[in-house]
Amino acid sequence: MQTLLTQLVTIVIAVFSSSGFWLIVQTRMDRKDETKKMLLGLAHDRIITLGMYYIQRGWLTDDEFENLNHYLYEPYKKLGGNGTGEVVMNKVKTLKIYRNYCDAQNAGEKMEGDYCLKAL
Repeated sequence: MQTLLTQLVTIVIAVFSSSGFWLIVQTRMDRKDETKKMLLGLAHDRIITLGMYYIQRGWLTDDEFENLNHYLYEPYKKLGGNGTGEVVMNKVKTLKIYRNYCDAQNAGEKMEGDYCLKAL
């Protein structure tokens, strides 16, 4: 039993000290870093694109704000993103936020199409 335990410990030590093992670990860590960079880039692009659209329009709906802030900006910031994404979000947070498109249309906001059904 003692010999089997000694052999097992020797094998485990050999595996952990081998360069092949650490190469596999390093490759997986690098892949995660590149995935993180790509996700940050995609989130940044969407934050800037949507944020600038809302800023130019001058308003947004609750759902649009939740999508931009909760599902894009907050995870982006937690992953280490900042800079222009933060500047755009700070500006978006100052815009008028409507409950929905119908409320925006009723308040006189310009938009394409009729989003409210009128009573007959």
